[in-house]
Amino acid sequence: MSARTLDGPVTGLPTVTLDELQARACLQSRVDRKYVVPDAVVDDLLTDLRDGCEAARVLRIDGREVFAYESVYFDTPDLTCYLGAARRRRRRFKVRTRTYLDSGACFAEVKTRGPRGSTVKTRAPYDRDLRDRLTPEALAFARAVLDAAAVPHPDDPRYAPTLVTRYHRRTFLLPGPHGADSRLTVDTHLTWTAARGSALRLDGLSVVETKTGATPSAADRLLWRRGHRPVRLSKYGTGMAATTPDLPCTPWRRVLDRHVTPALVPAD
Repeated sequence: MSARTLDGPVTGLPTVTLDELQARACLQSRVDRKYVVPDAVVDDLLTDLRDGCEAARVLRIDGREVFAYESVYFDTPDLTCYLGAARRRRRRFKVRTRTYLDSGACFAEVKTRGPRGSTVKTRAPYDRDLRDRLTPEALAFARAVLDAAAVPHPDDPRYAPTLVTRYHRRTFLLPGPHGADSRLTVDTHLTWTAARGSALRLDGLSVVETKTGATPSAADRLLWRRGHRPVRLSKYGTGMAATTPDLPCTPWRRVLDRHVTPALVPAD
């Protein structure tokens, strides 16, 4: 990706603080649309948002607009979480820690499915130094979230880290009608490191996600006009399938074949 898109500010785009972004578009329960696009497409998208999307703003914290993320995903020995997604079970879930490497903030997170396929994320602050394991308190938190969501889960889970994802993210606030604001994230330099597989990096491609209510965002409409459609992509599911090819991967086969596999290179 060009230095301007990855490291420099988006010229002419106003900024938004984290507090305002969370107040206007927290969207813990949301509809996610994901796109895998060449890096150059992101430049065009951001230019279009700057020139045509009134009040679009980029998140800036302490003078930074690009932030490093790390997620550690946990699963049972028989891969309950992965297979639930691979087999498209309605009551599937994920358990992970999410670390914001620039600030050091860390959370334990549980993701479940809400009405009409929406994503529901529940999180609690976590000790960064323990992010590669789940403490008894974190396990209790996960059980409570899953019970409250009526999601079946193992009675005595033995969760272990199965995949680590790392990437750089830029986040945007997009205005919507009647106050229905949404978020856009652009992830670059995505790497997957699997406990039972290899370490791979997605080269030359960005993962673009829109996080909205029921109404598509301005970014969705711009991408559609350019011929880019949402794809089924799970950073956990797709990463596990890419790094451990013997796993079943039907939901992600198309995105793997068309986008991901040709762009994979060994991670440094």
